Amino acid sequence: MDSKVNEAAFNFEAPMSLKHAVPLGLQHVLAMFVGNLTPLLIITGACGIATGEFAELQISLLQNAMLIAGLVTLLQLYSIGPIGGKVPIIMGTSSGFIGVFHSVAASMGGGILAYGAIMGASIIGGIFEGVLGFFLKSLRKFFPPVVTGTVVLSIGLSLIAVGVNSFGGGMTAKDFGSVENLGLGLFVLIAILVFKHSKNFLVSSSSILIGIILGYIVAGIMGMVLPTTGVTPEGATYVKSWVLNWSKVGAANWFAIPALMPVPLIFDMRAIIPVCIMFIVTAVETVGDISGVIVGGMDREATEQELAGGVICDGIGSSFAAIFGVLPNTSFSQNVGLVSMTKVVNRFALATGAIFLILCGLIPKLAALVSMMPQSVLGGAAVMMFSSIVVSGIQLITREPLTPRNLSIISVALGLGYGIGANFGILNHLPPYIRLVFGGSGIVPASIVAILLNILLPQEKK
Repeated sequence: MDSKVNEAAFNFEAPMSLKHAVPLGLQHVLAMFVGNLTPLLIITGACGIATGEFAELQISLLQNAMLIAGLVTLLQLYSIGPIGGKVPIIMGTSSGFIGVFHSVAASMGGGILAYGAIMGASIIGGIFEGVLGFFLKSLRKFFPPVVTGTVVLSIGLSLIAVGVNSFGGGMTAKDFGSVENLGLGLFVLIAILVFKHSKNFLVSSSSILIGIILGYIVAGIMGMVLPTTGVTPEGATYVKSWVLNWSKVGAANWFAIPALMPVPLIFDMRAIIPVCIMFIVTAVETVGDISGVIVGGMDREATEQELAGGVICDGIGSSFAAIFGVLPNTSFSQNVGLVSMTKVVNRFALATGAIFLILCGLIPKLAALVSMMPQSVLGGAAVMMFSSIVVSGIQLITREPLTPRNLSIISVALGLGYGIGANFGILNHLPPYIRLVFGGSGIVPASIVAILLNILLPQEKK
């Protein structure tokens, strides 16, 4: 890039030509494209609406996820009134909710009803987070790095088991843990690691996308040289989970308008309470992302208006997403890292990436191509992505000295949160409302305990 273009790239509001903006915008799309769709693949799988009679619904939801990510990103970049922080943030489907949604799906028996309850809870939770954004200034003192870091760390820990399940082909797959599934997942993971450490920046930032594309290619080759069907101990024949289902792509249209309310909305307290608590966690994470991108990309502190507008956009954008059957949309941490690394903060450049996502949302064939991804290919990427959330949590925690007080907060919150998340049976004899709030996912108890301990434990003298 020449010096004039270079200067525009590092200025949020500077004008930039389309030919220079497009590659910079696509770079952000490549960094988040797979991560934007992964949570939806996992949760539709957990609800049992990924195959069979619901296969077409899943394609529609994936199509909507791309469209919504583009629209909410534009809202964050340009704002409408108080909604949007006018910050260089890319928005997308949050992976932080996977653990909570997974437990909601399990407690409600899966199916369309469970997914509808997740959408209903997301609408309520999104409005709740939007309201929190208006009071952000007075609430920030309750969320220092030791709390936000513990919360992010608990999210990562809860997701690793989900990623490993996908790595083996999906817990419900008849060939779960087969050599083919493990080998395919391992291949994708190794490919991502190799490309992640490439000296070419574009290749490095797109390592997950490249790894998944290679996973598709290997799965296609496996389908030509290995048996694609197996037999259960009962003698029933089944198609192995790593086999690519090209008929999905063939049946999908080239162009379609995304469907409004593709699933019926259900408002159930079993979903609403834990999801609302998770939206508090998300607000904390968004404050961290916006602070990080402003410091890393603009070399200054984020203003109260930028932080509040960003959190309000998080909430309202998530409620808007749920109307289209899409999981909550929040700031994407991998894109925050990309901005901090490149210092490219030009609003128009990021907006071209958002427009590309909107165009992708109008092409069902692209959504169908993503929906047929083998679980083991997804797992190879998910293990890497979810483990990186753990590392992000550690980085947040270590921003401040690990004093005895901070160590107590981290230890107790993770011990109780992760422990309850790993053994829900411990709550069986407690009142139903306690099981409703704390059961199903370790993220919620870890978050509540971290927030309460930060309030109750006396501050140490500096």
